[in-house]
Parts: sequence; structure tokens; C-alpha cells
Amino acid sequence: MRRALLVLACFAGTALAAPDEEALGKSQDYPVCPLPAGPTPQHCLVGMYSNFDKVVPARKVAKGAAARRLKRAAKEADEVDFKGFLASNRNTGLLALKGDTILFEGYQYERKPEHLFTSMSMAKTVVAMLVGIAISEGRIKSIDDKAEQYVPGLKGHPYGETSLRHLLTMSSGVKFREEYDGKDDVSVLARFTFYQQGPGGVDTVLPFKERARPAGERFSYASAETQVLGLVLRAATGKPIADYLSEKIWQPMGAEFDANWMIDKGGYEIAFCCLNAALRDYARLGMLLANDGTLDGRQIIPAEWVRAATTPESEHLKPGRATPYNGYGYQTWLVGGSRPTFALLGVRGQGVFVDPAAKLVVVHTAVHAQARDPARGNQFSLWNAVLRTYSD
Repeated sequence: MRRALLVLACFAGTALAAPDEEALGKSQDYPVCPLPAGPTPQHCLVGMYSNFDKVVPARKVAKGAAARRLKRAAKEADEVDFKGFLASNRNTGLLALKGDTILFEGYQYERKPEHLFTSMSMAKTVVAMLVGIAISEGRIKSIDDKAEQYVPGLKGHPYGETSLRHLLTMSSGVKFREEYDGKDDVSVLARFTFYQQGPGGVDTVLPFKERARPAGERFSYASAETQVLGLVLRAATGKPIADYLSEKIWQPMGAEFDANWMIDKGGYEIAFCCLNAALRDYARLGMLLANDGTLDGRQIIPAEWVRAATTPESEHLKPGRATPYNGYGYQTWLVGGSRPTFALLGVRGQGVFVDPAAKLVVVHTAVHAQARDPARGNQFSLWNAVLRTYSD
């Protein structure tokens, strides 16, 4: 690595040219629209994805008394073209961190450091880390416990009969279609959660009751599995997930801003998505994971859990087997390639990429045009460039 840690572009608040500004609502001051009945209009994405707690009820994730300071690199350099990436991609924010030093931080579409950007499915990894903490505290006895042992309302349901291990690895075998076409199972789950239809809680996952194959055989991405884990976590800890996150991770890691987590009609956090947080705090979380859950000598998340969560435990979860390119750990994407890295990923371009060996983190918040957008490939290309440039 080049020994000087250098700033690669303008810091927070600096205006950067952004693609598709008018289509994304610039002339309307990036409106915060109500939840749409159909696909989200493009001009609503920026406002909604950085103000979702104004659209759907949310519970605060309180920060602690003092934020843990992040350093700033001293000089500009252009080894990796972060500014060019922003100018070509619909990112609301982009941050690169090496250890505790910010290499680059930039925002577009009039977003600022204090905006709380939606995680979408990046929240899944957060849920997994909280499960690990709950196990270490004895609140959950074993990763091989069945969900129904904690959530009586799932007794006799296929999800209730599934172990936490197979839920964590998206290997339950329960039939669930997630294609983001408005007619799939995740659309049903969305209606019962952030659209506030139905009573919330356990009722949000009851419609998905057909087991397609035995558990533990095949990876099949299903947001309902995280929703079940959220119900288990709430029951096992006896407190809202947002409160548990604040107590166990957000405050200990020195978050700079309060976050919030959207809730369903029954007041349960929507576990499969919907954590809203500032860009720098996503970076702090990524670096905590890069350090096996340790910060300044304090073990916040059990190290063995972080390592297990970021390692494929079965053949069907390895990169190239779970998906053509990536693998899957405990609610965490395992990035295929020559070195072990992992990622928290959410639709429309949300991402936290982590390299534990080089202590590198890159955070994206974005408003891609489609849920599964080809622009995701640009993020992986940028990540590879960061690895080539800043790995020791």
C-alpha cells in the first residue's frame, strides 16, 4: 500500500455532479413521497431513501454520549477515481475507510452527513450479529434451536420448525419467491410490514407455509427468514430490536448519529430491511466487523460469531454455489475472489464492503433505477480497485 493515506476527493458537503438529477426530483427538492401503491416513482427515491422514518413509523436506535472519532486523510490523490464513480452512478453517498481513517466521503443529490439512509437488506446482517450476541448472553440457547421454541405463534408452521442455523443461512427450504416484480412473496411481506396491513408481528410470516425441500440443502434468498429471526430475537431478549441494537452495538461502537428502525403495525421492527443510519455509522459498523467485533480492546460482538457469520459453513453456501458469483454466511454475502471479503447488500444499491485483512470498508447508499440493477457490478469493480490500491 502507498504509505500516505490520502484524500481522493472532496469531503462531506461538497457539491458533486450527479447523474439523472432531474429524473430523481431535483426541481421538486427531492420530495419525500408517501408509500406508493405500485412501483416507487423515480423522483421519489432520493427523498424517501434518506427520510424513510417520515414515511413509515420507526423506533429510534439511540447513540451514546460520545461518538468515536474517525480521522481524515491529509491530502488529495487519484489512485482510485471515487469522484468519477459518483459522477457515473446514482449514489446518494460514498465513503471509503482504512482502519479509522476516512479516505473519501462524498454525497450527491443535496444529501448531507446527517441524513439517515435506508439500509434495505443490509439490515439482515445486523440482525445476524444481534442473534450472535443473544446466543453469547444465553438468551438464545443454541443456533440449532427451532424458531418455535421462542415464538409460540409459529408452532407447527414450517418456519417454526426450522432451526436458527438454517434461517441464518437462507436454507430453510420454505417456498418463498423474491423477484421484486410486485407479484411475488416479498411483496406480500411488504404489505404486512411497512405498508402496515394486518396486525404485524408473527402474522407477517404466516402466509408462507409450504416447504419446498428439506432444510439445509439449498440456498434460496428469502426475506421472510430474516423476519422470523427478528421475531425470535424480540422474544428471546424481551425488548425491541432497536433498543437491543442501541445497547449492544450502536452505543459501544461510538455511533455519531441516532439511527432508527422501521416498525410494523404491531410495533415490531421490520427485521428483513429498514434500518436507517448515517453513512459514517455504516462505516463504523463495517470496521467493527472487519475487526472481528472488537473495538479498542473491547469485544462487542463475539469474534467467533463474526468469523462464523462470514465463512460458508456448507458446500451449498460457498461462492459460486450459493449464487454464480457470491456465497452466503449468516445473513451476510461472501464475495467471491482471490481473498476472503464480505458485504452487506440491499436493493437499489445499498452496500457495505469489508476486507478484514486490510481493514478496508467501502459504503454505498444509492437510488438505483431498479431493485436488482446492473449498476451493482460497478460497485464490485470499485471494490476491486480499492483492494488493489489500499491492501497492504
